[in-house]
Parts: sequence; structure tokens; C-alpha cells
Amino acid sequence: MTTAFISHADCGRHDTGWNHPEHVGRIRAVLRGVGRDPELFMALDHREGRHATPDELVLAHDVRYVERVRAAAAKGGERLDADTVASEGSWDAATAGVGSVLDGVDLALSDVAVRSFCAVRPPGHHALYESAMGFCLFGNVAVAAHYARKIKRLDRVLIVDWDVHHGNGTQSLVEHDRNIRFVSMHQWPWYPGTGARDDRGPHGNVWNLPMAPALERDVYVSALLGAVDEATRDFTPDLVLISAGFDSMAGDPLGGFTLEIDDFSRLTRELVSRAEQWCGGRVVSALEGGYAPDRLGEVSVAHLKALL
Repeated sequence: MTTAFISHADCGRHDTGWNHPEHVGRIRAVLRGVGRDPELFMALDHREGRHATPDELVLAHDVRYVERVRAAAAKGGERLDADTVASEGSWDAATAGVGSVLDGVDLALSDVAVRSFCAVRPPGHHALYESAMGFCLFGNVAVAAHYARKIKRLDRVLIVDWDVHHGNGTQSLVEHDRNIRFVSMHQWPWYPGTGARDDRGPHGNVWNLPMAPALERDVYVSALLGAVDEATRDFTPDLVLISAGFDSMAGDPLGGFTLEIDDFSRLTRELVSRAEQWCGGRVVSALEGGYAPDRLGEVSVAHLKALL
């Protein structure tokens, strides 16, 4: 089965400044990592994503907020929240990020590339219905889930988020759809302070796994896989979406988890194996956090190899 590597040059146009943790060097590190592995490079279906349209963005976001982001970029940029900025290129970057993930969905459902990894920025899992948050402008994965349900008419979508921070934005954007299930493993207590274990969402379709930092690696892996199995006990997904936040790797400056590259390979293989039983192996992964660029490049390579 073909695996796609999807990105877009415009993702580099989101200018946060080099002192900001979420800078363009993150994507460059991923591209370097893939380029340095000739065997992997040749095995992938390399694709430049497209830009999401405003009509697609409002599948998950308020139309007034979408226009605010566009207007902020048009006037050269502004601060959208305490740690989230928009620059002149941020509209193009953010719409390219969402559009690349939507392309991944289209490729999976057409069986052109059953699996894909979307190396995009800005990340998305903190973005809210009508505001930016935590480096995120639009909910890349949340929009993709609603796109799969409302436009592609899929019955059931599973989202797995292993970023070290709770995917509060994704949860808020999908928890009202009973046929989207969301599993998030995250450090607790930690930013943004949401994601308590007893927060199951209004329809019980949310599985939050707040975890202490500095635990043994296998504790995290086993907990996440166990939650995925619980979430799918009576629910067979037609598509699996991964919020691939690699700030849960040991040594990341914004997290305290202990996961190593081999653990992400295992998690990816396990999700692929389950997806092959559920839905013909359809998995679309999108980059979220990960703020040690060299390590981010290395783990992205391992993640792609496991998707293959």
C-alpha cells in the first residue's frame, strides 16, 4: 500500500520568529530527515497539499473567526492570543496545513495512498471554534474529521492524540458528534489545564488520559493503546486520524514525558494494524507539537517507516 508524505511550501510562511518554539525550522528538520534516508524517500508518494477553502474551515470554526485570521494576515499580522501570532503569511500557511490533511483524507478514501503523514504547521489541536490558542490557528485534524463525516459521508472517525498537551481544541470541536471518538493522552497537570479523566464529553465519546511526567515509557504506551481499544470496543472506525505531537518524546523542552523514537514506531504500527482490521488501513497523521527540531526530524522518519 502506498504511503503519502504531504506538505506545502506555504507552511513555512507562518512567521513566529526564531525565539518562538513553533518556528519554521521544525518543518525543515522533518524535510531534512526524510531527504537523508534515500530508501524511505523513494518509498513515499510525495505530494504538495492544497489550501483549504473558507467553506471547509467553517466545518469546525466560526465564520467570523475565519475572517479574522484572514484579515490579520492581510494587514501584516497581529497577536491572536498570549502565545499565538499571525504574520503576513499565516493565512496561506494555516489554510495549507488544513488542506494538506484534507488531501490525506481524499487520498485514503480513493485508495491512492491509504496512509499519509502531513508535515504541516501551524499545529491545530488547541484551536477553538472562534479563537486561536496555544500556537494553533485552525483545527487541522478536527476540520478533517468533520470533512470526512459531512463531505465524504463516513459513518465513524477515530482521532488519536499523543501530543504531550491535551488536545482541548480538537475535543471541543468534535465532542458533539457522537460518531467521532477522541482519545487524548497528555501530561497532567500541564498546559492547557484541561483533559481530566472524568471529562468524557457530552456523549461519552471522549477518552482523556491525564498522565504524570517521568513515568516508565511502557506505562504511556500501554495506557494509550488500552484507551484506543476501549474507545473502539463497540465502534469500528472508517478512518483513523492521528494528532502526531512529538513533544511527548523525552527531552522535549515543552514536555516531561519519557517516550523514545521506538515507542512512536510501536504506537504507529499498532494503530496501523488496528486500522487494517477496521477500515482497510486508512490512517492520516498530522504533525502537532515537537520542539526539539533534530529529534523531530528523526522521529518523523521513524513514524513514516511505521506507516509504510
